[in-house]
Amino acid sequence: MRRTIPHTTVALAALTLVLAGCGSQADSGKGGDSGTVSSSPSPTGTPSTSPTGCTPASTLDVHDSGRTVCLAVGETLRINLDGTAKRPWKPVSGSGSVLEATNAGIVLLPGDANAAFKAVENGRTRLESTRPLCAAQTGRVSCLGIQEWWVAVVVK
Repeated sequence: MRRTIPHTTVALAALTLVLAGCGSQADSGKGGDSGTVSSSPSPTGTPSTSPTGCTPASTLDVHDSGRTVCLAVGETLRINLDGTAKRPWKPVSGSGSVLEATNAGIVLLPGDANAAFKAVENGRTRLESTRPLCAAQTGRVSCLGIQEWWVAVVVK
């Protein structure tokens, strides 16, 4: 008599191994190609905030994701997201007329997203970028997750 394993059991075991392999690693947020991953980083430390919940800022990085920052009209906000060639950040984007893109300088490393925005009128907007959660590797199982970075910007 021949033993058989139901296809459902094999598929479930394979899915469990794939999910466990992709989601159980940690990410320093620096964008290294060490094969480590995590969900979007949470803000570190306790920034000083105004009574309106805004944090004054002039330069943001990956650790500032999820924050609300305040600018005065005329101020410039710079964003430096360190990525890699295998896990590149998409260009930082926003909508509306509250901020105007300005010269952010030259991006020297593949995968980085550098941007600068000048506050031109009062209001509120959101800046965002994404990158792959896992580096694509030929011949290896890869996840299709996305790491999201965003900040809310209030101009007063």
